[in-house]
Amino acid sequence: MTAINTELIAAQNQATQATFDKDFAHLTEQLLRRGIDIQQICAQVAQFGVAIPSWGVGTGGTRFARFPGPGEPQHVFDKIQDCGVIHQLTRATPSVSLHIPWDTCSDWGELRDAAQAADLTFDAINSNTFSDQDGQAHSYKFGSLSHTDAATRAQAVAHNVECIEIGQRLGSKALTVWVGDGSNFPGQQHFRRAFDRYMDSARQIYQALPDDWLMFLEHKICEPAFYSTVIQDWGSSLMAAQALGDKAQCLVDLGHHAPNVNIEMIVARLIAARKLAGFHFNDSKYGDDDLDAGSVSPYRLFLVFNELVAAAHEQVPAFQPAYMLDQSHNVTDPIESLMSSAIQCQRSYAQALLVNRQALDDAQQANDALLATQLLKAAFQTDVEPILQKVRRDAGAAADPLNTYRSSGYRQRMAVKRPAAGRSSGIV
Repeated sequence: MTAINTELIAAQNQATQATFDKDFAHLTEQLLRRGIDIQQICAQVAQFGVAIPSWGVGTGGTRFARFPGPGEPQHVFDKIQDCGVIHQLTRATPSVSLHIPWDTCSDWGELRDAAQAADLTFDAINSNTFSDQDGQAHSYKFGSLSHTDAATRAQAVAHNVECIEIGQRLGSKALTVWVGDGSNFPGQQHFRRAFDRYMDSARQIYQALPDDWLMFLEHKICEPAFYSTVIQDWGSSLMAAQALGDKAQCLVDLGHHAPNVNIEMIVARLIAARKLAGFHFNDSKYGDDDLDAGSVSPYRLFLVFNELVAAAHEQVPAFQPAYMLDQSHNVTDPIESLMSSAIQCQRSYAQALLVNRQALDDAQQANDALLATQLLKAAFQTDVEPILQKVRRDAGAAADPLNTYRSSGYRQRMAVKRPAAGRSSGIV
């Protein structure tokens, strides 16, 4: 089932075929002079995929306001349809990550069938114990998995176990756990006891994992707790993952760190510890801004991928990171932003594949700082657009996803089909 007319895609691809052929031939010649086989790079990029967050296809917001856009998804089946459009046009987003209970369904089997019809599978399931839901017995205002009240902790554990059960019905293989637990005032919380309570709850969730599942622990420096956060950085996350066991790993959200933190080095440390779960890709300027991936710091994104490609090149054992976008689209069409971000991740991956690993190793061994950094810059400054376009064309996707999407009129059709959402005074 395709939401975008395949004849439109083919026609637009054909219209730019001659120009593409020239660009691809030129890049092929360039890379050949550097000893790089462009076809091999294309094959590797074609295997890359990043999951779409179900919540990302709706308009985001801020603490102050949310401005809904036309044709927003009204329920999880609409979200799957929009995710299918992104994958059809880019062939870079083969899976969807659900967020429970933001995503509700009376028949999970029916949802799995709908995803399969859109050529999608399900990535990690995300639990939500950072906000209260209607009819909830105990509030998470002062914490969830680390709450001082045992009944509240038990409720949070039960929700995570329910998420695992839902994920099993959908074919998912991982649970992502992020908590907003922490404190806003000095003295409000006993740091060590709060962490101990978190660990006790996390062990109960861990014990409910199927044998072939993983548990992704996500850290965040602040928000909604602004003085302290129970799992505030990669060190706390690593401590927890190591204590829980082999199935617990550390997930890195690019926006969940203090400004100017060396995220690529954190990635390297987690790879060395065999505890890197994967990523929530986005970008930030001041904090957890959830901007489009690579929109502010494309070189940092490339440096992260450089560490990932290096680990794969060096055949680090059990290295299989999961990739997902996690963004808030406040002023753009979410489908357009998600397509752009997925392609940007592909771009950074392709550029990292161009790094001359042997030359870089030699420069590092010789302490040749300038040559080492120039080797990275040479890869980053290479225009790999012909590679990305080649991969899309070969897969039957759009050579220019944004132009094809806008030409298709999909958003306009959805605006007629889906009722307009009302205004909101806050983030949701």
